[in-house]
Amino acid sequence: MHLSIVIPAFNEAKYIEHTIKRIQHALIDIKEPRLTWEIIVCDNNSTDQTAEIATRAGAIVIHEPVQQIARARNKGAGVAKGEWLLFIDADTYPSQGLMKEVQGIIESNGYIGCGTTIQVEDGTLFNKLRMERLNPLFRLLKLCGGAFLLCRKEAFVSISGFSTRLYAYEEIDFVLRLKKEGRKQNRTFKIIHQHPAITSGRKGGYDLGSIMKLFSSNFAAVLLFGLNYVLPKSWMEWLGTRLLGFWYNERL
Repeated sequence: MHLSIVIPAFNEAKYIEHTIKRIQHALIDIKEPRLTWEIIVCDNNSTDQTAEIATRAGAIVIHEPVQQIARARNKGAGVAKGEWLLFIDADTYPSQGLMKEVQGIIESNGYIGCGTTIQVEDGTLFNKLRMERLNPLFRLLKLCGGAFLLCRKEAFVSISGFSTRLYAYEEIDFVLRLKKEGRKQNRTFKIIHQHPAITSGRKGGYDLGSIMKLFSSNFAAVLLFGLNYVLPKSWMEWLGTRLLGFWYNERL
């Protein structure tokens, strides 16, 4: 199998069927029968109907009881049969054009993986501007968030997947290590920008409480990303589960 699509999902009953269907349609629409694929949803301790809805939508559903996105992605990758892994967030989906570019990367021997810029739909204008402002920086630095991230499975295994020390920005840490692995293999990491991934702007309201939570969680995430190299794992877990509620509280 060429491609395993891994979707980590915590209480995503509102979005998961739409995401799966849009992924399926994008893959079918590129009309490439040689590209075989599977969709794996890792239910990350949901308390809603995420798992049942994902199963009905045609996904393979597995479970990860410890609520952490790095663990959920790693669990999904662990059962994947594909030579390539594509991690997509549960509120994110690709266009036909984006999947066509992914197909080209898979067929090439020159890439270790790729990410994308993002296009935010729905939500507030504030959140759209907040999220999309990073697109030029991602293109410049060849980094990306975890909403849409492709890599060779052999490279994923070689770098031991996503770090379970991190509860946020684990995708930045992963891409940095993936790029290092790519240099060893003489393969590059690409940022696709002509066809951005479409993601939800569900978080980041105009009220003071939402804004304060957003900025405090992002400050804590940056701080913990730096402290990751010096603090014991038990401290990272304690701080991560308490300071990063912006990512780990109930879904909106």
